[in-house]
Amino acid sequence: MTKLCKRLVEAHKKIEEGRQYALKEGIALFKETATAKFDETMEIHIRLGVDPRHADQQVRSTVVLPHGTGKTKKVLVLAMGEKIKEAEEAGADIAGGEDLVTRISGGWLDFDAVIATPDMMKSVGRLGKVLGPRGLMPSAKTGSVTFDIADAVKEVKAGKVEFRVDKSAIVHNAIGKKSFTDEQLFDNARTLLQAVLKARPASVKGSYVKSVSLASSMGPGIKIDVAAAQKEIAGIE
Repeated sequence: MTKLCKRLVEAHKKIEEGRQYALKEGIALFKETATAKFDETMEIHIRLGVDPRHADQQVRSTVVLPHGTGKTKKVLVLAMGEKIKEAEEAGADIAGGEDLVTRISGGWLDFDAVIATPDMMKSVGRLGKVLGPRGLMPSAKTGSVTFDIADAVKEVKAGKVEFRVDKSAIVHNAIGKKSFTDEQLFDNARTLLQAVLKARPASVKGSYVKSVSLASSMGPGIKIDVAAAQKEIAGIE
């Protein structure tokens, strides 16, 4: 069994064993237990009542967090002609065409998000094995394959994040930093949860959100009361 350091032992003591917290309570507790010597990230983990093996039970979409994640993403745009200039003017960190596809094929991955125009997808499709496992492959479903390059770049820079269910039927996302206010973290958590609820597949029967937990980068998990959280994000006291 892994021995916990003194800092983590003290953090665990602040969490009542077996208790599920309201969302706002969980956020306050995150602040208390995020005691590392850096600005820890708040992560949210949502276990869903879906079977990811079935195509009609996939959960994947995007949402713009009102306060961002606390990290400025380095955006790469793959486009042609005037769309390259449009991307640069909108704030893309890197923009280009076939030359960048070749660099990525060679192992270059110095970026956090990829946007592509539809006419580049024949070339970009070759990068599936490189970008796919890292969650960077552009997709029309998430709005990262589009001719509206300027809007797409601005959304990512403003805090647009993708959420998707993994093989264990869990959605994992970073939604802020310890340096955020409680209200900012709550706004981000509420926005993501609302988006996940909206993305419920029609084929899913029974309970959709099975569990929710919060955690800091280096801290313990905090279990959230799902029913209480749904009332909170709906504004029901």
